[in-house]
Amino acid sequence: MKSLKLLSIFALLGTLLSAKILVFGVVPQQSPLKLVNDWQPLINRIQNETGEKVVLKIERSIPEFERNLYGGKYDIAYMNPYHYVIAHQKQGYIAKVRDSKKLTGILIVRNDSGLTDVSMLKGKKFLFPAPDAFAATLLAKYELLKRYGINIEQEKKFQYVNSHDSVYKGIARGIGDVGGGIERTFDNLSDTEAKSALKIIYRTQSYPSHPFAFKSSMPAKEQAKITKVLLALPQEMLDSLNMKQIIVTNDAEYDDVRDIVSVLSTASGKE
Repeated sequence: MKSLKLLSIFALLGTLLSAKILVFGVVPQQSPLKLVNDWQPLINRIQNETGEKVVLKIERSIPEFERNLYGGKYDIAYMNPYHYVIAHQKQGYIAKVRDSKKLTGILIVRNDSGLTDVSMLKGKKFLFPAPDAFAATLLAKYELLKRYGINIEQEKKFQYVNSHDSVYKGIARGIGDVGGGIERTFDNLSDTEAKSALKIIYRTQSYPSHPFAFKSSMPAKEQAKITKVLLALPQEMLDSLNMKQIIVTNDAEYDDVRDIVSVLSTASGKE
């Protein structure tokens, strides 16, 4: 009898261990604690409505997230458009849904800088939050090059300062002349003294927002079940994730982003 019980326990453990656990990665643009608080309710909802076992994976840094994403470590991932283009190329990730809001970058300067037009920015020192921040860094570099002939990569007068808030505070304190960001983080800047010293001098065109993408090896049935849950998220959950509405997307919608990646790679001498 003992032997039968042990066999039953081992069989159950074997079943649990062999059960497929889906790893859901989220680009860490905020603190890990905040991301867990914001995203775990979504993970719970997916598990409850699909019966799939899903674990939320939050990395300590964006570079760590990029290494795992480009290495195919996530079954599902929420990433910026640049990350998606590279992840699709390297691992075949497929974008299925995204927030309906589009992404727009801004450039800010000090009110007393004397800078009133984008054409005056050539030769100025730029501050950006991170190399692959899509709206705050890449869109700014791309549009300045294409529209105004200002090759920031070639001029090499820029610095990465880790966060949007650091960009705004750095420009306010004179560490740089021009800063890249987005309106949401600029509007939410808690340092009122720094904010009152700044103005927006330029807004980029708008592009498709961060997609939810699935690893190509995930069965289509699982992808469809999770996509259905994402498309039907209640408004309170969307609000907590700072999203407006989840809509269907596809890989072709990110072709403009591929052009940006190509142009900037050429401008920096990487091609």
